[in-house]
Amino acid sequence: MANKNNTTLYTGVTSDLPKRVQQHKENYYQQSFTAKYNLHKLVYWESFQEIGDAIFREKQIKAGSR
Repeated sequence: MANKNNTTLYTGVTSDLPKRVQQHKENYYQQSFTAKYNLHKLVYWESFQEIGDAIFREKQIKAGSR
């Protein structure tokens, strides 16, 4: 997820992408990182069959250069 200027990024793992994107857009968790920085735009996603593979990929993305 990103803000409207693509200057702040968030990465995470979910089993229900449409629902999670909607939660971000509605600031469902008002104290969350995405609510604080208005991260409402989905800019990239990947699909995995195994949760362990998704978590591994999330860690790769977070360790990379922005």
